[in-house]
Amino acid sequence: MNQVDYLRISLIDRCNFRCQYCMPQGADLEYILKQNILTDEELLALIQEVFIPLGFTKFRLTGGEPLLRPRVVDLVRAIASFPQTQDLSMTTNGFLLASMAQDLYNAGLRRINISLDSLNPDTFDHIIGNSRGRSRWLDVWNGIQTAARVGFDPLKLNVVVIPGVNDGEVLDLAALTIDQQWHVRFIEFMPIGNAQLFGDRGWISSAELRQRIREHWGLTEAQVRGNGPADVFQIPGAKGTLGFISQMSECFCDRCNRIRLSADGWLRPCLLNETGQIDLKTALRTGIQTTEIQKQVRELLAIKPEINFKQRFSGTKTGVYTRTMSQIGG
Repeated sequence: MNQVDYLRISLIDRCNFRCQYCMPQGADLEYILKQNILTDEELLALIQEVFIPLGFTKFRLTGGEPLLRPRVVDLVRAIASFPQTQDLSMTTNGFLLASMAQDLYNAGLRRINISLDSLNPDTFDHIIGNSRGRSRWLDVWNGIQTAARVGFDPLKLNVVVIPGVNDGEVLDLAALTIDQQWHVRFIEFMPIGNAQLFGDRGWISSAELRQRIREHWGLTEAQVRGNGPADVFQIPGAKGTLGFISQMSECFCDRCNRIRLSADGWLRPCLLNETGQIDLKTALRTGIQTTEIQKQVRELLAIKPEINFKQRFSGTKTGVYTRTMSQIGG
């Protein structure tokens, strides 16, 4: 079991997209009330006084859409300034990135993951739930180009592969890695908050995607590895890499080195298993000492291997989860 030193922090549960694989179409979502979201001060206190003393050195900012968080650049600067911070990254849909990339980079952010599920504007808009108005694809593409010019490295593009929707673009998306030092990550479609769509479409295994790419260009295992669960490959001679996140077809619980903090302060040991979760916001606001909170988190870390083991054999390949990915903080 890897040392757990990686904290995924959901800054906000709201998003300016309604991606099919994240939010059910037509569903009324109950967003967290503003007063129930961790403040900047509370979040920074937890990082500095609880997580860093427990050995956490890697932090990823997620959402919803993290760029919707007020004063997000200031928050990035504060986390990056901690001497113990070895890695600070962000996952974003890229819609607001073009105007913010330079400020985020100047604040200390160096790694960024951008969702790009299609190179076809019509398909893209269909996936993100943009049924009216101008396409949002170009805004995201401009965000990607700006992030590359600013100097984000590695720059990763996340692709959730949905059968019959964007799986026909796998080769085109993989080709982005040939001439640019970009890293495309193909993610197996999961049944989280999208039961109807998942039941209708199902999923395609990473092994099948790799075979398509291998037959077209060839494929070799890359020498680099990231902080996450992706299996990394490379088209021969390509500048970038291809990652495959295979949470449906290949269990990687034994490699998991992360836990998740939701926007309203719930610390969860696993994306799909909330056993032992801790309400850190209430603990802070009721005056519990950070040393005591630290003790509770340490106890959760101690049982995480057991939680992972149970999750591995609990039928996640066919189970359907009612909470949406945005509510989890994916």
